[in-house]
Amino acid sequence: MILEQFGKPLFSDLGIILMAKKPALKKLTSFAGKDGTGKERTTCPVLLRTLVESFGISGSEESVRNVIEKEIKKYADEIYTDKMGNLIAKVKGAKPKVMLASHMDEVGVVAKSIGPTGRIYFYTVGGIDPASLIGQRVHVVGKPHIRGVVTTAEINDGVPVSSVPKLENLFVDTGYDKAQLKKHGIDVGAFIALEQEFGCLANAGYLYGKALDDRIGCYILIEVIKRASKMKIKEEMNFVFTVQEEIGLYGAKTSAYQVAPDWALVVDVTSTYEEGSARLVGHGPALTIIDSAAIGNKCINDHIINIARKKEVPLQMDVSDTGTTDALSISLSREGVPSTALSIAVKNLHTTVSIAHLEDIENCVKLILEILKNPPTKCIRKNGK
Repeated sequence: MILEQFGKPLFSDLGIILMAKKPALKKLTSFAGKDGTGKERTTCPVLLRTLVESFGISGSEESVRNVIEKEIKKYADEIYTDKMGNLIAKVKGAKPKVMLASHMDEVGVVAKSIGPTGRIYFYTVGGIDPASLIGQRVHVVGKPHIRGVVTTAEINDGVPVSSVPKLENLFVDTGYDKAQLKKHGIDVGAFIALEQEFGCLANAGYLYGKALDDRIGCYILIEVIKRASKMKIKEEMNFVFTVQEEIGLYGAKTSAYQVAPDWALVVDVTSTYEEGSARLVGHGPALTIIDSAAIGNKCINDHIINIARKKEVPLQMDVSDTGTTDALSISLSREGVPSTALSIAVKNLHTTVSIAHLEDIENCVKLILEILKNPPTKCIRKNGK
């Protein structure tokens, strides 16, 4: 999900829960760890861990794309990377043709100046609250990568911080001065990636990590194409893993033009709104009714709501006044594409300590498969197709 730059309200939005029936957690194979008590934690999917721990700031999604392509290529009739960098996997079938999209890129920062002592001042790539970066471990992308930490002049010198630091007060300290950084090929324009291991929390099903936006969506679509290969789905499916969503929804715009779908479903994440008891973690995927820039296609939304009710899949309604998804760019492609989005509720969005729940992920996979078995053909006809 692309968020407005911080300084504007982020959590002042609303949402309602349609249903909150929570089926037993299906274990999704994987690695296990131990919590602080030494007890075994709920297992987390190894593939999801691989995706989350891969680095792919907007414009540099190659490593993420390589992981995805390796996982899905045997399930696609055609797979290719377009000029923009989007990965497109086509499964042949009849009309209506659907585009299923998730973005590969994550937020990060880029060096804008380097002081004589090696302080790397930076600008954000995507919407990041500057306060969430303080004390963050990072690496400056290079050959090899140079590790560093984000700090401020006051924290650096042990001076009490009297106010919340602004972005211009933050810098990366690598231990090198400017001359040494240049010897390592680090200069203005170097991308800087946030670091955080992925793992499961002690409470069953909860997971944490960086880049859950939108590696969760990528993981869901990988699961969908794998499971769909064992089902009799008649329609043509185009799985699109987009680039540069966090800075402007750019990859979705070009790929939608190329795919020319009859309808589209975007899979992303959304911020929680616990204060308003909306978009709660562990209560199912959230269906976009309206966000800051787009309205989910009402006909498709009604179709999805009916399927969720019939199949007893928990579903939340997502109504927000901040952020938007690739559904916006796709819906405006060519003469228009009926589109909506399903999102996973995530706490601490656009930080390295984002939190989500495995049940929501699994329920989203189940719901999408049911939608593909029963596509919203009446919605396409209503939109002039």
